Amino acid sequence: MSGVYDLDDLNRRMQGAIQSLKGELSGLRTGRASSSMLEPITVEAYGGTMPLSQLATVSVPEPRLITVQVWDRSMAGAVERAIRESSLGLNPVVEGTSMRIPIPELNAERRQELVKVAHKYAESARIAVRHVRRDGMETLKKLEKDGKVSQDDHRTLSDKVQKLTDGAIADIDHIVAQKEHEISQV
Repeated sequence: MSGVYDLDDLNRRMQGAIQSLKGELSGLRTGRASSSMLEPITVEAYGGTMPLSQLATVSVPEPRLITVQVWDRSMAGAVERAIRESSLGLNPVVEGTSMRIPIPELNAERRQELVKVAHKYAESARIAVRHVRRDGMETLKKLEKDGKVSQDDHRTLSDKVQKLTDGAIADIDHIVAQKEHEISQV
């Protein structure tokens, strides 16, 4: 029965949506410093654009401070410019090839905006999970129609797909609730 139908593939795709959500949420700024905050930043370097992580070492020595150590002295200006021009609202303090980036406190209004963005990301992840579920259900219907899966097996597999979907949606809700709590902490 399940030799014809791949539940593991559906689970893998749902987990992919959850991992994508985690990545998006890690870029959201809270009042606390995190090296992942700088991951989306790209720098004009060597005639193209490169991720910041390929030009410098990013570390978090204190809860409200990020340090960036640029490897190539000639790239320090470009890295500083990229950080300043990013939508994160950060102002690096340059000291040769190293930069200290203090993380400012978030005001209540900005916290509310970040919570809304987090919920938008979560809704996108839920939609992705539902699309995976729909694909799985359509495949099951086709297999039953073609006579490769009996009605009883179809019902059993449908229930399993629904359980996978419910579990993935619950994971998404939990992850967003944690992020919302993290953003709301003063």
